[in-house]
Amino acid sequence: MDVQPNDILTMKKPHPCGARRWKVLRTGMDFKLKCEGCGHEVMLPRAKAEKNIRTIEREGKIV
Repeated sequence: MDVQPNDILTMKKPHPCGARRWKVLRTGMDFKLKCEGCGHEVMLPRAKAEKNIRTIEREGKIV
């Protein structure tokens, strides 16, 4: 899956704050994501993150 920094990911399950959109800050074996709702930052293993992605938005376009 082609995920790059600054992409916006829409996840299948919402964050406890209610937001489903996350901004990608870093990629590699792990993703560093920032919640668009509350600003919370998390590190997730690539496999777990890719399994939960619904859409990828890059520069206003859905990939």
